[in-house]
Amino acid sequence: MTSALSTPPAPARTGAPSAARRLLTTPTMGPLVALLLACAFFSLNTDQFLTGGNFSLVIQQVMVVGTLAIGQTLIILTAGIDLANGAIMAFGGIVMAKLAADGAVPPLLAIALGILVCAAFGALNGLLVTSIPLPPFIVTLGMLNVVFALTHIYSADQTVANLPAPLTALGETFAIGGTLVTYGSLLTILLFLLFAYLLGQTAWGRHVYALGNSSEVARLTGIRTRRLTVGVYTTAGLVYGIAALLLVSRTGVGDPQAGQTDNLDSITAVVLGGTSLFGGRGLVLGTLLGALIVGVFRNGLQLMGVSSIYQTLITGVLVILAVTVDQLSRRRIR
Repeated sequence: MTSALSTPPAPARTGAPSAARRLLTTPTMGPLVALLLACAFFSLNTDQFLTGGNFSLVIQQVMVVGTLAIGQTLIILTAGIDLANGAIMAFGGIVMAKLAADGAVPPLLAIALGILVCAAFGALNGLLVTSIPLPPFIVTLGMLNVVFALTHIYSADQTVANLPAPLTALGETFAIGGTLVTYGSLLTILLFLLFAYLLGQTAWGRHVYALGNSSEVARLTGIRTRRLTVGVYTTAGLVYGIAALLLVSRTGVGDPQAGQTDNLDSITAVVLGGTSLFGGRGLVLGTLLGALIVGVFRNGLQLMGVSSIYQTLITGVLVILAVTVDQLSRRRIR
Protein backbone atom coordinates (compact mmCIF):
# COMPACT_ATOMS: atom_id res chain seq x y z
CA MET A 1 0.00 0.00 0.00
CA THR A 2 1.39 3.34 -0.97
CA SER A 3 1.58 5.79 1.87
CA ALA A 4 -0.27 9.07 1.48
CA LEU A 5 2.89 10.78 2.64
CA SER A 6 4.77 9.44 -0.38
CA THR A 7 2.38 10.99 -2.89
CA PRO A 8 4.19 13.83 -4.69
CA PRO A 9 2.58 17.22 -4.17
CA ALA A 10 0.70 18.80 -7.06
CA PRO A 11 2.87 21.26 -8.98
CA ALA A 12 2.41 24.84 -7.91
CA ARG A 13 0.51 26.90 -10.46
CA THR A 14 2.64 29.97 -10.40
CA GLY A 15 3.23 30.92 -14.04
CA ALA A 16 -0.09 32.06 -15.47
CA PRO A 17 -1.61 33.59 -12.30
CA SER A 18 1.54 35.59 -11.49
CA ALA A 19 1.78 36.83 -15.07
CA ALA A 20 -1.89 37.81 -15.03
CA ARG A 21 -1.43 39.52 -11.67
CA ARG A 22 1.54 41.51 -12.95
CA LEU A 23 -0.46 42.52 -16.01
CA LEU A 24 -3.42 43.70 -13.93
CA THR A 25 -1.21 45.69 -11.56
CA THR A 26 0.69 47.46 -14.35
CA PRO A 27 0.32 51.23 -13.78
CA THR A 28 -0.83 51.77 -17.36
CA MET A 29 -3.53 49.10 -17.23
CA GLY A 30 -6.15 51.35 -15.60
CA PRO A 31 -5.70 54.23 -18.08
CA LEU A 32 -5.67 51.77 -20.99
CA VAL A 33 -8.94 50.18 -19.89
CA ALA A 34 -10.49 53.63 -19.39
CA LEU A 35 -9.39 54.68 -22.88
CA LEU A 36 -10.79 51.52 -24.49
CA LEU A 37 -14.10 51.88 -22.63
CA ALA A 38 -14.37 55.53 -23.70
CA CYS A 39 -13.69 54.58 -27.33
CA ALA A 40 -16.30 51.82 -27.16
CA PHE A 41 -18.89 54.16 -25.64
CA PHE A 42 -18.44 56.89 -28.23
CA SER A 43 -18.31 54.36 -31.06
CA LEU A 44 -21.77 53.15 -30.06
CA ASN A 45 -23.18 56.66 -29.72
CA THR A 46 -21.86 58.36 -32.84
CA ASP A 47 -21.02 57.01 -36.27
CA GLN A 48 -18.37 59.64 -36.87
CA PHE A 49 -16.11 58.65 -33.98
CA LEU A 50 -14.73 55.36 -35.27
CA THR A 51 -13.06 56.72 -38.40
CA GLY A 52 -9.44 57.18 -39.36
CA GLY A 53 -9.91 60.88 -39.99
CA ASN A 54 -11.40 61.44 -36.56
CA PHE A 55 -8.66 59.52 -34.80
CA SER A 56 -6.09 61.58 -36.69
CA LEU A 57 -7.86 64.72 -35.50
CA VAL A 58 -7.78 63.51 -31.88
CA ILE A 59 -4.03 62.88 -32.08
CA GLN A 60 -3.45 66.32 -33.61
CA GLN A 61 -5.50 67.91 -30.84
CA VAL A 62 -3.55 66.20 -28.05
CA MET A 63 -0.04 66.40 -29.50
CA VAL A 64 0.71 69.83 -28.00
CA VAL A 65 -0.72 69.12 -24.55
CA GLY A 66 0.74 65.61 -24.70
CA THR A 67 4.21 66.99 -25.35
CA LEU A 68 3.80 69.50 -22.51
CA ALA A 69 2.69 66.61 -20.31
CA ILE A 70 6.00 64.80 -20.92
CA GLY A 71 7.84 67.63 -19.18
CA GLN A 72 5.14 67.81 -16.52
CA THR A 73 5.57 64.08 -15.88
CA LEU A 74 9.30 64.49 -15.27
CA ILE A 75 8.65 67.22 -12.70
CA ILE A 76 5.78 65.44 -10.95
CA LEU A 77 7.90 62.29 -10.67
CA THR A 78 10.28 64.37 -8.51
CA ALA A 79 7.30 65.36 -6.30
CA GLY A 80 7.14 68.81 -7.91
CA ILE A 81 4.65 70.52 -10.20
CA ASP A 82 4.84 73.12 -12.97
CA LEU A 83 2.03 75.64 -13.34
CA ALA A 84 4.00 77.78 -15.82
CA ASN A 85 4.56 75.27 -18.64
CA GLY A 86 1.74 76.57 -20.85
CA ALA A 87 2.94 80.17 -20.48
CA ILE A 88 6.55 79.16 -21.16
CA MET A 89 5.41 77.34 -24.30
CA ALA A 90 3.48 80.41 -25.48
CA PHE A 91 6.50 82.66 -24.94
CA GLY A 92 8.79 80.26 -26.78
CA GLY A 93 6.34 80.17 -29.68
CA ILE A 94 6.20 83.97 -29.85
CA VAL A 95 10.00 84.23 -29.75
CA MET A 96 10.58 81.81 -32.62
CA ALA A 97 7.66 83.19 -34.67
CA LYS A 98 8.58 86.85 -34.22
CA LEU A 99 12.29 86.35 -34.91
CA ALA A 100 11.57 84.33 -38.05
CA ALA A 101 8.75 86.55 -39.35
CA ASP A 102 10.76 89.74 -38.86
CA GLY A 103 13.67 88.23 -40.73
CA ALA A 104 16.00 89.01 -37.84
CA VAL A 105 17.51 85.51 -37.89
CA PRO A 106 17.19 82.45 -40.15
CA PRO A 107 14.10 80.31 -39.38
CA LEU A 108 16.05 77.33 -38.03
CA LEU A 109 18.02 79.57 -35.69
CA ALA A 110 14.77 81.22 -34.58
CA ILE A 111 13.40 77.77 -33.70
CA ALA A 112 16.55 76.92 -31.75
CA LEU A 113 16.45 80.22 -29.85
CA GLY A 114 12.78 79.73 -28.96
CA ILE A 115 13.50 76.26 -27.59
CA LEU A 116 16.54 77.50 -25.66
CA VAL A 117 14.50 80.30 -24.09
CA CYS A 118 12.02 77.70 -22.80
CA ALA A 119 14.88 75.59 -21.45
CA ALA A 120 16.30 78.67 -19.70
CA PHE A 121 12.99 79.31 -17.92
CA GLY A 122 12.92 75.66 -16.89
CA ALA A 123 16.46 75.96 -15.50
CA LEU A 124 15.48 79.12 -13.61
CA ASN A 125 12.54 77.28 -12.05
CA GLY A 126 14.85 74.48 -10.98
CA LEU A 127 17.38 76.89 -9.47
CA LEU A 128 14.69 78.71 -7.48
CA VAL A 129 13.30 75.40 -6.21
CA THR A 130 16.70 74.10 -5.09
CA SER A 131 18.75 77.17 -4.14
CA ILE A 132 16.47 79.33 -2.02
CA PRO A 133 14.64 76.84 -1.66
CA LEU A 134 11.00 77.47 -2.51
CA PRO A 135 8.09 75.07 -3.04
CA PRO A 136 7.63 74.20 -6.74
CA PHE A 137 3.99 75.31 -6.56
CA ILE A 138 4.98 78.84 -5.48
CA VAL A 139 7.90 79.12 -7.89
CA THR A 140 5.94 78.06 -10.95
CA LEU A 141 2.86 80.04 -9.96
CA GLY A 142 5.00 83.18 -9.84
CA MET A 143 6.76 82.22 -13.08
CA LEU A 144 3.37 81.75 -14.74
CA ASN A 145 2.58 85.43 -14.19
CA VAL A 146 6.08 86.61 -15.13
CA VAL A 147 6.18 84.70 -18.42
CA PHE A 148 2.58 85.57 -19.26
CA ALA A 149 3.42 89.27 -18.90
CA LEU A 150 6.64 88.94 -20.91
CA THR A 151 4.76 87.22 -23.72
CA HIS A 152 2.32 90.10 -24.06
CA ILE A 153 5.04 92.73 -23.72
CA TYR A 154 7.30 91.14 -26.33
CA SER A 155 4.47 90.48 -28.79
CA ALA A 156 2.72 93.81 -28.14
CA ASP A 157 -0.45 91.69 -27.97
CA GLN A 158 -0.16 91.04 -31.70
CA THR A 159 -0.52 87.64 -33.36
CA VAL A 160 2.49 86.86 -35.57
CA ALA A 161 1.50 85.55 -39.01
CA ASN A 162 3.16 84.91 -42.38
CA LEU A 163 5.62 82.44 -40.93
CA PRO A 164 8.34 80.83 -43.07
CA ALA A 165 7.96 77.17 -44.06
CA PRO A 166 10.37 75.62 -41.48
CA LEU A 167 8.13 76.82 -38.64
CA THR A 168 5.03 75.17 -40.10
CA ALA A 169 6.66 72.01 -41.50
CA LEU A 170 5.56 69.79 -38.60
CA GLY A 171 1.96 70.75 -39.36
CA GLU A 172 2.19 69.21 -42.82
CA THR A 173 0.47 65.89 -43.38
CA PHE A 174 1.09 62.62 -45.16
CA ALA A 175 -1.28 59.73 -45.83
CA ILE A 176 -1.32 56.36 -44.09
CA GLY A 177 -4.02 54.10 -45.50
CA GLY A 178 -6.02 57.08 -46.65
CA THR A 179 -5.77 58.84 -43.27
CA LEU A 180 -3.84 62.11 -43.05
CA VAL A 181 -1.24 62.22 -40.27
CA THR A 182 0.88 65.22 -39.31
CA TYR A 183 4.63 65.02 -38.89
CA GLY A 184 4.18 66.68 -35.52
CA SER A 185 2.09 63.75 -34.29
CA LEU A 186 4.94 61.38 -35.14
CA LEU A 187 7.40 63.63 -33.32
CA THR A 188 5.20 63.56 -30.21
CA ILE A 189 5.06 59.76 -30.25
CA LEU A 190 8.85 59.56 -30.70
CA LEU A 191 9.32 61.87 -27.72
CA PHE A 192 7.14 59.62 -25.56
CA LEU A 193 9.17 56.58 -26.61
CA LEU A 194 12.43 58.40 -25.96
CA PHE A 195 11.50 59.45 -22.43
CA ALA A 196 9.98 56.05 -21.69
CA TYR A 197 13.42 54.62 -22.46
CA LEU A 198 15.29 57.28 -20.47
CA LEU A 199 13.12 56.82 -17.38
CA GLY A 200 12.95 53.05 -17.55
CA GLN A 201 16.36 52.00 -18.82
CA THR A 202 18.94 54.54 -17.65
CA ALA A 203 20.58 55.52 -14.37
CA TRP A 204 19.21 59.05 -14.83
CA GLY A 205 15.68 57.68 -14.87
CA ARG A 206 16.25 55.59 -11.74
CA HIS A 207 17.61 58.67 -9.98
CA VAL A 208 14.51 60.67 -10.94
CA TYR A 209 12.28 58.03 -9.33
CA ALA A 210 14.52 57.88 -6.27
CA LEU A 211 14.36 61.67 -5.90
CA GLY A 212 10.57 61.57 -6.01
CA ASN A 213 10.34 58.78 -3.43
CA SER A 214 12.56 60.58 -0.92
CA SER A 215 14.98 63.37 -1.70
CA GLU A 216 16.82 62.84 1.58
CA VAL A 217 17.32 59.13 1.02
CA ALA A 218 18.40 59.86 -2.56
CA ARG A 219 20.97 62.37 -1.27
CA LEU A 220 22.32 59.90 1.28
CA THR A 221 22.81 57.29 -1.44
CA GLY A 222 25.10 59.66 -3.33
CA ILE A 223 22.69 61.22 -5.82
CA ARG A 224 23.35 64.91 -6.38
CA THR A 225 19.74 65.88 -5.80
CA ARG A 226 20.10 69.61 -6.47
CA ARG A 227 21.86 69.08 -9.78
CA LEU A 228 19.35 66.40 -10.72
CA THR A 229 16.38 68.65 -9.89
CA VAL A 230 17.75 71.53 -11.96
CA GLY A 231 18.43 69.07 -14.79
CA VAL A 232 14.86 67.75 -14.68
CA TYR A 233 13.35 71.25 -14.80
CA THR A 234 15.72 72.24 -17.61
CA THR A 235 14.83 69.11 -19.60
CA ALA A 236 11.16 69.83 -19.05
CA GLY A 237 11.70 73.37 -20.36
CA LEU A 238 13.39 71.94 -23.44
CA VAL A 239 10.34 69.77 -24.05
CA TYR A 240 8.08 72.83 -23.63
CA GLY A 241 10.10 74.48 -26.41
CA ILE A 242 9.38 71.54 -28.70
CA ALA A 243 5.71 71.85 -27.75
CA ALA A 244 5.91 75.54 -28.74
CA LEU A 245 7.16 74.54 -32.19
CA LEU A 246 4.35 71.98 -32.51
CA LEU A 247 1.81 74.63 -31.53
CA VAL A 248 3.14 77.15 -34.05
CA SER A 249 3.27 74.51 -36.79
CA ARG A 250 -0.31 73.41 -36.11
CA THR A 251 -1.87 76.89 -35.95
CA GLY A 252 0.43 78.61 -38.44
CA VAL A 253 0.80 81.68 -36.20
CA GLY A 254 2.50 82.85 -33.05
CA ASP A 255 -0.35 83.55 -30.65
CA PRO A 256 0.28 85.42 -27.36
CA GLN A 257 -3.03 84.09 -26.02
CA ALA A 258 -2.01 80.44 -26.48
CA GLY A 259 -1.47 77.95 -23.67
CA GLN A 260 -3.55 79.65 -20.99
CA THR A 261 -5.20 76.41 -19.82
CA ASP A 262 -2.62 73.96 -21.11
CA ASN A 263 -0.85 73.85 -17.75
CA LEU A 264 -3.95 72.35 -16.15
CA ASP A 265 -4.58 70.09 -19.15
CA SER A 266 -1.04 68.71 -18.90
CA ILE A 267 -1.49 67.99 -15.19
CA THR A 268 -4.79 66.28 -16.01
CA ALA A 269 -3.08 64.05 -18.57
CA VAL A 270 -0.34 63.11 -16.08
CA VAL A 271 -2.81 62.30 -13.30
CA LEU A 272 -5.16 60.32 -15.54
CA GLY A 273 -2.12 58.40 -16.80
CA GLY A 274 -1.50 57.01 -13.33
CA THR A 275 1.47 59.14 -12.20
CA SER A 276 1.30 59.94 -8.50
CA LEU A 277 1.17 63.63 -7.58
CA PHE A 278 3.32 62.71 -4.58
CA GLY A 279 6.23 61.68 -6.79
CA GLY A 280 8.27 58.56 -7.38
CA ARG A 281 5.65 56.50 -9.20
CA GLY A 282 4.31 56.58 -12.75
CA LEU A 283 5.14 55.95 -16.39
CA VAL A 284 5.45 58.43 -19.21
CA LEU A 285 3.51 56.08 -21.51
CA GLY A 286 0.68 56.34 -18.99
CA THR A 287 0.76 60.09 -19.59
CA LEU A 288 0.25 59.43 -23.30
CA LEU A 289 -2.82 57.37 -22.44
CA GLY A 290 -4.02 60.14 -20.12
CA ALA A 291 -3.69 62.75 -22.86
CA LEU A 292 -5.58 60.48 -25.24
CA ILE A 293 -8.33 59.97 -22.66
CA VAL A 294 -8.85 63.72 -22.40
CA GLY A 295 -8.76 64.08 -26.19
CA VAL A 296 -11.18 61.20 -26.77
CA PHE A 297 -13.66 62.47 -24.20
CA ARG A 298 -13.68 65.99 -25.58
CA ASN A 299 -13.88 64.80 -29.17
CA GLY A 300 -16.59 62.24 -28.46
CA LEU A 301 -18.73 64.58 -26.41
CA GLN A 302 -18.41 67.23 -29.10
CA LEU A 303 -19.55 64.75 -31.75
CA MET A 304 -22.52 63.91 -29.53
CA GLY A 305 -23.41 67.61 -29.32
CA VAL A 306 -22.64 67.94 -25.61
CA SER A 307 -21.89 71.50 -24.49
CA SER A 308 -18.24 72.36 -23.82
CA ILE A 309 -19.03 73.25 -20.20
CA TYR A 310 -20.06 69.64 -19.58
CA GLN A 311 -16.83 68.47 -21.19
CA THR A 312 -14.94 70.51 -18.60
CA LEU A 313 -17.17 69.12 -15.84
CA ILE A 314 -16.49 65.51 -16.84
CA THR A 315 -12.75 66.14 -17.13
CA GLY A 316 -12.74 67.53 -13.58
CA VAL A 317 -14.60 64.50 -12.27
CA LEU A 318 -12.07 62.20 -13.96
CA VAL A 319 -9.17 64.03 -12.32
CA ILE A 320 -10.75 63.76 -8.85
CA LEU A 321 -11.36 60.04 -9.38
CA ALA A 322 -7.78 59.49 -10.54
CA VAL A 323 -6.29 61.30 -7.52
CA THR A 324 -8.65 59.40 -5.19
CA VAL A 325 -7.45 56.09 -6.62
CA ASP A 326 -3.85 57.23 -6.16
CA GLN A 327 -4.47 58.12 -2.51
CA LEU A 328 -6.18 54.79 -1.79
CA SER A 329 -3.38 52.83 -3.43
CA ARG A 330 -0.77 54.73 -1.36
CA ARG A 331 -2.64 53.83 1.82
CA ARG A 332 -2.66 50.13 0.86
CA ILE A 333 1.10 50.27 0.23
CA ARG A 334 1.66 51.75 3.69
